[in-house]
Amino acid sequence: MPASTDAATIPSTVEHFRDGKYFNPGAPDHNFRAAWKWMRNRKPGVWREWIPSQPGPKPPMEVEGSNLRVTWVNHSTVLLQMNRVNILTDPVWSERVSPVRFTGPKRHRAPGLRFEDLPPIHLLLISHNHYDHFDTSTLKRLAKRGLDETVVFCPLGLEKPLRRIGFRRVHVLDWWQTQSWRDLRVHCVPAQHFSARWPWDRNRTLWCGWLVETGAGNVYFAADTGFCSVFEEIRGRFPTIRLALLPIGAYDPEWFMGPIHMTPEQAVEARSILGARVAIGIHFGTFALADDGETDPSDRLRQALDGRADAGQFWIVQEGEGRLVP
Repeated sequence: MPASTDAATIPSTVEHFRDGKYFNPGAPDHNFRAAWKWMRNRKPGVWREWIPSQPGPKPPMEVEGSNLRVTWVNHSTVLLQMNRVNILTDPVWSERVSPVRFTGPKRHRAPGLRFEDLPPIHLLLISHNHYDHFDTSTLKRLAKRGLDETVVFCPLGLEKPLRRIGFRRVHVLDWWQTQSWRDLRVHCVPAQHFSARWPWDRNRTLWCGWLVETGAGNVYFAADTGFCSVFEEIRGRFPTIRLALLPIGAYDPEWFMGPIHMTPEQAVEARSILGARVAIGIHFGTFALADDGETDPSDRLRQALDGRADAGQFWIVQEGEGRLVP
């Protein structure tokens, strides 16, 4: 693996930034015409109005040594615990992922963990500014709760809003930049996606995935991404990944969603390319963001894994379920 360099020593790259906007090199961008075509011809899958569930057990305050514990809260919110460090990804506890409270994608099931059952969060990973990943209400609760204890890592353009929310310790990185923190090295890695919170701010901030080097092994959080060559690039730099968190939902219709969201079959292929010891499917089963139904992603993932020799390396876990990663 090539030597890593701290973010402060690397200038921001220009290969994915032009005319004030970020873009995905070599990938088509969504446009209004395509979005309008989808909206006019939508065939939404089946979702129950509310999916009854019980919150998972309260996780431990910390995990020591080489143990790696993962708890999928739901959607893209995951609690990672290792070496007495607690990491939380793209936290969402709100009822809607929308700029307003009365409309927009609503939650179809409760979070797998109660917010008050969270252990102290030392490290917060934010992938991009979409409402289902950058939930200001939840972030304000975490900022108030964590005070000076929580450190946030985010891609370019999100430092100011995070500081306005109340976080005091924010590290902002570009693709392939690295920042050391405690005994960890946190790498901002490319993703094939986009950003926007309003019609007029599209792609004004960056999106990313995260690779965290720890004493308990490397952990990859893909966040939101289409299937692309970035998995091969990550494997080239990080040949041993203990755990990969891979999105499997919001892919339908594939002609429109394909550039920005993987299918379950593509997620299986991504795990194989990455060589991850274990992968967990995320980004499904909570918010109806596309036309795939409530159970479509997990059903297709099971079908894709059926009969494969590596089927046991891709886990389908329940919301709130905590597991030790081998």
